[in-house]
Amino acid sequence: MKQKAAFLGLFAAFVSSAWAQQGPVPKGIPRLDHVFVIMMENHGYSEILNNPNAKFINQYAKSANLATNYFAVAHPSLTNYLEVVGGSNFGVLSDNAPDWHNAKCATNLASGVANTDNPPSPNVCPIAGSGTDAPTPKLDCTNEVQGPPCEVNINGKLSIPAEPTLGMTIADQLATAGKSWKTYQENLPPTGPDTVNYSDGSFTNNTDFSKINPQLTPPLTQSDVVQLYAAKHNPFVYFQNVQQGTNPLVGYSNMAGFDGLSGLWGDLSSGKVPIFSLIVPNQCNDQHGRGNSTAFCNFDPISNGKKSGLNPALIILGDQVVQKIVTAIHGSPAWTRGNSAIVVIWDENDYAVQPIINRVVAIIDTNYGAHEIQSGEVYTHYSLLKSIESGLELPCLNHACDANVSVMSDLF
Repeated sequence: MKQKAAFLGLFAAFVSSAWAQQGPVPKGIPRLDHVFVIMMENHGYSEILNNPNAKFINQYAKSANLATNYFAVAHPSLTNYLEVVGGSNFGVLSDNAPDWHNAKCATNLASGVANTDNPPSPNVCPIAGSGTDAPTPKLDCTNEVQGPPCEVNINGKLSIPAEPTLGMTIADQLATAGKSWKTYQENLPPTGPDTVNYSDGSFTNNTDFSKINPQLTPPLTQSDVVQLYAAKHNPFVYFQNVQQGTNPLVGYSNMAGFDGLSGLWGDLSSGKVPIFSLIVPNQCNDQHGRGNSTAFCNFDPISNGKKSGLNPALIILGDQVVQKIVTAIHGSPAWTRGNSAIVVIWDENDYAVQPIINRVVAIIDTNYGAHEIQSGEVYTHYSLLKSIESGLELPCLNHACDANVSVMSDLF
């Protein structure tokens, strides 16, 4: 009996420790029936606000609610996507592709060694289990920019220590609670996301161009593929249970493109949308830009945090797609049922170095409550996750549980 009691005590301690980074359900947000998060790319607050090429976004920021002190957490893109849906970087501080279906590698949580651009790291081991994530320093000199000068994380004042972390996301929480979710990824190929690092909607990193009409002159190559869909903007595919399909409720069936009956436009038209939607335009329409597409999709000429360094066409493309998505949501039968919220955020400010802080635009639009509110409270991607979890009645997860992370109750 003593041995049994000791075992039960040890098991209880293990369970308590393993689930330590799922806390109580946060308070402060009304119950939400639908949440639509639209992720845009690589532009800071001052590059978007009052930009004449972002007419709809600026009008929308005034008519809805705007966070004027909202900060991306770190760099680069993938890190922020993981932080939005999982409350942690999970030890990933790079845009590296997934190490697809590798069951033998050590996760960055388990090893405690971050996956970085500098020094170079291999592809990202499928995230699973628990361990310790990577700290977020005030200044980052190792990833997108090898300084000094360095990129600023958050506002240049806050830093976040590494903490015990669960390798899971809000998708796992929703599945456990019996609630639906989906990520809509523009130009996701018809074959689905498995082993796809990038795609133009038809061709992918897996396409064997040697078998496509070798008589063509010049021949087609991988360098011709415009990377419109990118795995680094689909954070869920980095998790082991998604890759392995161990739980269909958090698997590839919850991932769709924009077109087709079960895509974004089809679901909005029918009103059959999930409770939580992560909507990701392609890398031209999200203002990221690509180097091998048209002039309208070219990268910004200069990344200095100023409007003068931008590709104006890229800003216009993003503005138009935000308008199209928001208009479709407002016109959906789902928008009229219960309490719903649209969130438009940018992942990071990208490449601009100190003293340019990592402040980005965050617009909150609800079909209830007050509008035209501007909040100067300090919020981050962790605040957004905590707020969504509050509205969906889910436990806080990882850094969303941190005591200094506030719920965005004034904007929801």
